[in-house]
Amino acid sequence: MPESTSSSSQPESQPEPNEKLVKIFDSEQENEAIVVQGLLESAGIESDLKSIDAVQNAFPGVGGTVILVREEDALEAGKIIEAYRKLPPLDDETADLPG
Repeated sequence: MPESTSSSSQPESQPEPNEKLVKIFDSEQENEAIVVQGLLESAGIESDLKSIDAVQNAFPGVGGTVILVREEDALEAGKIIEAYRKLPPLDDETADLPG
């Protein structure tokens, strides 16, 4: 059954490729970038997650994941990321869910 939605002209989670995008976040840990992208998405900010792969023998420390957002969303995204960075890290006990 085809769904009738008015959002067909807008992408679900990524900005248009021709828009001016700015790097708002980078991390060597892809999982952390995915969490941040989820926070941005929950605030209604579309983002693009890009992996940067580099041969570690040739370029140690180069690589990781970056998040790009529209230039006009950068200020709001920065506030969300700043709030995220102020959260205390989860320890092993709080991260474990009952099985």
